[in-house]
Formats: sequence, structure tokens, C-alpha cells
Amino acid sequence: MLPEIGHFSLLISLVFSVCLAIFPLIGAQKKIVEFVALAKPLVYANFTLLSVAFFCLSWAFYHNDFSVTYVAMNSNSDLPWYYRLSAVWGAHEGSLLLWVWILSLWTAGVAFFSSSLDDDDVARVLAVMGFIAIGFLAFVIFTSNPFERTFPMFPIDGRDLNPLLQDVGLIIHPPMLYMGYVGFSVAFAFAVAALIGGKLDATWARWSRPWTLSAWGFLTAGITLGSWWAYYELGWGGWWFWDPVENASFMPWLAGTALIHSLAVTEKRGAFKSWTVLLAISAFSLSLLGTFLVRSGILVSVHAFASDPTRGLFILVYLLIVIGGALTLYAWRADKVVSTHRYKLFSREVLLFVNNVLLVAALVVVLLGTLLPLVHKEIGLGSISIGAPFFDSVSSIWFIPFIIALSIGPFVRWKQDRFSRIKTKLFVGAVPAAIVAITCYLMLQINTFFSLLGVVLATWLAALVVYELITSGKKNPLPLSHWGMSLGHLGFAALVIGIAITKVASVDKSVRISPGQSVTVNNYEFKFTAVEQFEGPNYSAYHALFDVSNGSDSFSLKAEKRYYKMHSNVMTEAGIDPGLWRDIYISLGEQLDGDAWAVTANVKPFVRWIWLGGVLMVLGSIMCILDKRYRKILSWRAQRQPSEAGPVESVSANKVIEQKVKFE
Repeated sequence: MLPEIGHFSLLISLVFSVCLAIFPLIGAQKKIVEFVALAKPLVYANFTLLSVAFFCLSWAFYHNDFSVTYVAMNSNSDLPWYYRLSAVWGAHEGSLLLWVWILSLWTAGVAFFSSSLDDDDVARVLAVMGFIAIGFLAFVIFTSNPFERTFPMFPIDGRDLNPLLQDVGLIIHPPMLYMGYVGFSVAFAFAVAALIGGKLDATWARWSRPWTLSAWGFLTAGITLGSWWAYYELGWGGWWFWDPVENASFMPWLAGTALIHSLAVTEKRGAFKSWTVLLAISAFSLSLLGTFLVRSGILVSVHAFASDPTRGLFILVYLLIVIGGALTLYAWRADKVVSTHRYKLFSREVLLFVNNVLLVAALVVVLLGTLLPLVHKEIGLGSISIGAPFFDSVSSIWFIPFIIALSIGPFVRWKQDRFSRIKTKLFVGAVPAAIVAITCYLMLQINTFFSLLGVVLATWLAALVVYELITSGKKNPLPLSHWGMSLGHLGFAALVIGIAITKVASVDKSVRISPGQSVTVNNYEFKFTAVEQFEGPNYSAYHALFDVSNGSDSFSLKAEKRYYKMHSNVMTEAGIDPGLWRDIYISLGEQLDGDAWAVTANVKPFVRWIWLGGVLMVLGSIMCILDKRYRKILSWRAQRQPSEAGPVESVSANKVIEQKVKFE
């Protein structure tokens, strides 16, 4: 009965989404108060209905209801209860339901926190999000229904969850990633609503900024978790593949990063309006593109859902409608997007513009490198491969001017400045950068130019961030958003240091080894002590035990090779001794003749700094969101309708804006 309730909830939600997309928008344009007033109740009703649908599917998984086809295909009675619940989004149909539910969550959040917005503006934003919901609800209901029954025959047990997904990291990684993907729909909705209403001003940017930061923070967390999972789960010690599906999440992250910086300029100086609108459209469009790549069946990846091309065609058509409609509206409202703000060649605006150009250039390169092999194959020209060497070389060139602009930017004034005023400050980071460079060259044997340059520039950036915080904090108390920005930049510096050192200083050795034998890797001795058999809830495993020492340090590691019964799949669980300065990593390969095994041992310096950087960037976004300026934003009504708000309120609002701009 519950699956039918879930399916019925989806149908009613589709009807409500159609109403949400039509009536509030008409009400806002025609000034029909009753239609505008429908927006929030429809949003809350949609959220309730989709929560019911999601609960019904979760209940079916928890109670092993194998009469539901999706449950039978992706669960098993031996599966632990927490993996049964995470199996809800473990394949195509359930992950789409999670996508739609998260969209309703974001929409409800916008409705709940928009009490100071003009009712017409709220109605337009919610109507756009209702339109987005229509496409995905139709996709779920008509092509990807998770509530289909197996009646009249249904299996006694299920086929089990994909072993790749039976991991704690995968319980939280997809929801985080989807929160980021779907979160950019809010920035998209604000941009489209502003185009419809013709209100592309500072208040639009100010309202969009915390929502964009939230989405970017979630997406950063999702990418970081995915990188961490790939590192410890797949058994080869890598943290990034440049896989098409990984690139699909990286591209909206690049667009979102550029959008955050562009919104800052639009909010504070009234410039970059065109950039901001186009980046808001691009960030969400690239999220939809990622959804298409994962579900279209046109690529093979450990991350992709096995899906038929018909479903991919549905998303492709929907993607074209969303992008085409938004860009058509942008062209129609082009006269409203013109920025009148003027600034000199050396100013913070120019440096942020340079950063945006570099981010978009990187985005275009990743987009072409990802799609070109797919297009090349689809048009019958054969298979080509664009892999890690290409992306690594391009990234090495791109990050140099990017990190320089990122380092200098906070010291440069808005509108106009002189390099002579800040040149002395920039040398502050030279000393620690030189010390770190010499240390890396002598102790870690890093002699690759781009890697050493990456460490130097990242250290220089970190030193300048700390110096800027100290000097600025002496003059005035710094707002929380300033601390968040600085923490985000420190996170990026840590990320660059981790990548640069790990890429060239990691040492690995693959050997044939039997219990009792040893292998030495980078002054660490790995002694293979024993192999034990173990029975898990739905798998059997071999545990390989190792004693590791380098004279001053000794510890034990356990690596696993798991054999899943239902899927007949083999999975590797690496043994890792983590540390801030190095990871000791060992993975168990195939069993060879006699009692010998193939084993790979790795020493990976600074690899944890990659995820430390991701964590710092997420914390930075949280600090920015918690800034009191975003909790007490002036209402659009007070600023856009001075005759109704009264002259006193209007003047007061303008003074606050002027003071905020001067402070920044």
C-alpha cells in the first residue's frame, strides 16, 4: 500500500508544480494578489508530498519489500539496514527521487526565508523553481518510476546493492553532491526572476549570494567526499580520475566559484551584471549536463548509472529547453543587464574579472575535454581518449595567473588603486614561500618546475591571507564573511600544496609477496605477517595483516579483498595509516600461486592536505552564510518602492548600503 501512496504523492506533486509554475507568475505580472498568495502554500504542499513519497520508498527498502522492482534490483535481506536506506539513492530511479525531493527542500527554504522580499519577486522565483520541478517530476513519473511493482510474481530476495556503493562515504556523498547540484537552481531562479521583473540590481545579487554560497559549499563537500572515497575504496591510492562523471561535478563547481566572485562585484559595485546572470544560468545548466552524462548511457564510468538512451534523450531535451529559454530571456532583457559602473585598469574589479575569465577558460577546457571523445564516437569517427596528462598539463598552466590574482585581490581597492601602494605588502609572503620551496626541494626531492612553483605560490597565498587578516583586523572588527573568504582562500592554498606534492613525491611499489616476507618503500618496511578469512553480512573476505616500521615509527595495517556473493564482484579495502604529513597505504591485489599475493604499497606525502583544503573551503562558505548581513538583509520593498516605504525609510536604506560599500 505504501508504494501506491508514494506514487500518488508524486502525481499530485506534479499537478501542484504546474500550478506553482503558472499562477504565481501570472499573478506577479498582472498584479493579481490572490495568485501571488498561492506560491508559498503550493511550495509547502509540494515539499510535504515529496517527503511522503521519499519516506514510502525508504520504508520499502528498510522492510525488504521486494514486490517493488526498484527494491528487488538494489537491495538484499542480508544487507545491513544503513546500506538498505542508502540504497534508496543507489541507482537511477531512487537518485532521481532524491534529486526532486532536494529541489523541493531548497524551494521550501527560499519560501520560508523570503519574508522581507517583495511578494511579486518571491512569486517569480518560486514559479521558476516550480517549472524546474515539472521537468524532473515528469521524468520520474513517466520514465523512471521507483514504485513499480513486480506483481504478480516477485522474488524472495533481492539482487543486492552495487558493492561499490556499500560504503559509509557513499551514504553521504550523493546527498551532498545533489544538494550542490540542485542548490544552483536557486541562483538560476533568482537570475531568471530578476530578468522577468527587470530588477537586476544590488539587492538581487545580495539575495542570491547566500544561496549560491550554500550550493557551492555543498558541492565542494560532495566532491571532497567523492575524492576521499575513490582514494580509500578503489585500491590504487588515486584521489582523482579526470573521469567524465567527476568532470561533470567539477564544471558546475568552477562556474559556481566564478559566480560567487561575480555576485560580490554586482552586490557591492553594481558591475558584472551580465557575467552574474550568465554564470547563474551556466552553473545550473552544467548541473543538468552532469545529470545527463550520468544517466544517458553514453559513457562508461564507475560513477555512472546504467540507463537506457531514451532517458538520456529526455534530459537532453529538458536541458535544451532550460538553457534555450533562459538565454532567450537574457537576450530579450539585454538592456537591463548593462553595467554603468566604471573602474580603472588596476582595481579589485579587474582582478576579479581576471579570475572569472580564468575560471571560465578552465571550465571550457574541461567541458571540451570531456565531451569531445563522446561526440567523436557518436558521429562515427572512432574512439579517442583525452585523459589525465592533458587535464594535468592545462591545470598546471591555468592555476599560475589564477593564484596570483587571488593573492593580490584582497589588498587592492575597489574602482582604482596603485601598485606602488601594495607592492611592499606582497613581499611579506616571499620569505615563507622561499623556506617551503627549499624544504620541499631538499627533503621531498621535488624538482619538477610546475610542482615546485605550485607549492611556492600556494605558500605565498597562505602567508598573504594571514597577513591581510592581521592588518585588517587591527583597523576594524572583521565581519564573518571576511573570515569565511580568507578561510576559503587558505583551503585553496592547502589543496594546491597537497596536489603539487602528492603528484611528484608519492612512492609506490607493486610486488609479489608471501606471509613472512618484507618489502621496503621509501624507508618504510612492510612485513606481510598473515592472511585471515572473514565472513561479512553479505560478503566473504581475506584480511592481509602487515607490520610497518621505519625505525622511529611502527604500526599495523589491515588490507582486505572482499567477494560479494550476489554480484560475484571483488572489491578492495585498502589499509591506511593517515597522517598530516604522509599516508602509508597498502592494498591487496590478486591471489597468486601458493600463498603469494600481489600487493601494492604506497607512501603518499601531504595527500591529506587535499581534503583538508576541501574542508576549509566548506567551513569558509558556512562562515560567509552565517554573516549577520545575510540574516538581516534589507527588504526589496524598502529599496525598490520608496514612495510606499516612505522617505525616511528609503534614505535610511540608502545610507546603510553606502556604509556597507565603504566598509567593504
